[in-house]
Amino acid sequence: MTSSMKITLTKTTADAHWGKADISYNSEGASIHLNGGDELRQVQQAARKMRSQGLESVSLIGDLWDIHSQWAFAQGFATAKQIPQINWAGTEAEQQRLTDQLASASFARHLINETPENLSPMSLATQAAKWLSDIGDDKVSYRIIEGEALLEHQWIGIHAVGRGSERPPALLELDFNPLGEDAPVAVSLVGKGITFDSGGYSIKASEGMLGMKCDMGGAATVTAALGLAMKSGLNKRVKLFLCCAENLISGHAYKLGDILTYKNGVTVEVVNTDAEGRLVLADGLQAASETGAPLIIDAATLTGAAVMAVGTNYNAIFSPSSELLAHTQTKAAEVAERVWPLPLERWHQDMCPSAYADTANSRPMKGGGAGGASNAAGFLARFVRPDVQWLHMDLASAFADSANELWAAGATTHGVLTIANLIESE
Repeated sequence: MTSSMKITLTKTTADAHWGKADISYNSEGASIHLNGGDELRQVQQAARKMRSQGLESVSLIGDLWDIHSQWAFAQGFATAKQIPQINWAGTEAEQQRLTDQLASASFARHLINETPENLSPMSLATQAAKWLSDIGDDKVSYRIIEGEALLEHQWIGIHAVGRGSERPPALLELDFNPLGEDAPVAVSLVGKGITFDSGGYSIKASEGMLGMKCDMGGAATVTAALGLAMKSGLNKRVKLFLCCAENLISGHAYKLGDILTYKNGVTVEVVNTDAEGRLVLADGLQAASETGAPLIIDAATLTGAAVMAVGTNYNAIFSPSSELLAHTQTKAAEVAERVWPLPLERWHQDMCPSAYADTANSRPMKGGGAGGASNAAGFLARFVRPDVQWLHMDLASAFADSANELWAAGATTHGVLTIANLIESE
């Protein structure tokens, strides 16, 4: 096993022979030199450099390490191939929290980075249920509705998107209830679980399809967030819905021009089979609404428009409630994650018109046209009970197609801590 290098933080500059380097080394280990500005970003960049130089195991030493800087280091140090080996600094409680965060993020990272061949819709649902059951024991119960059985329950969107694959679509319904049988549901979580997205008949180009194993990032994110909250002693009832499917082409696949009639009576014309995420989430949001939970949170790698709007260092958030948006920004800041609100008005529900149905699932133009992320959120709003607080998170920062100065290639798990913090605080 590789020996562990000691890493300290310092606000002094490196000795002259290191030049303007942000990392210096001596016989006792390495120092990361902070120079003002965004110090967490500096720490994460330094961790990426160290990992790319072959360092595999570290001990974080000294008083300047707090829980946020240590987590920034862990995120920069992680790769798709290896869980970081880090000895934490700080109090016993802080070390335990970081250990739990790393375990939860590593579970999500493993799922998101898994090959599409190895992660079918049923495999995603089963692995998520098993992991949460191992954490929550008898406080967790679940069922998986698979294949044609989805039609019996009127989960039309998941079935339509997934029917083109030989591997059946599935809806995971999971209940974490530490309070007893009749306890009210405090929060319902919904995750987009498209285990591979070819685009369907609106087929993606190869370069756009290569990273589409990450299209179940929303499912992995909400699962990991719930698991982290449970590890932290969550004492409220939470229900989880994962909408799992492969979006493939075959003689059984859904087609442009099809009209889907959802459980709540809304009819949807399919004008783009690559706008499939909102079709499966529509089922999950209806299921979440049926629980009576006063707060619904969904997460999805939903639109390229969100990436264009906020870049890859933020996740976009939407809600009809300005108070919930502000609350989410506060909770994200508390765990040093980044979210940014984008517009969602009542009229966004009408921005994808159809001559044949109540709405289309997109607009028949590249990327869904201007305001695509808000229009997608408006579509989803049709399937949420209007008297609840609802937060939609479009995970623009969930996946790095290639390594950069902050992240190794693959899943980032950015968003897990924000959602966990929301669950714990509600």
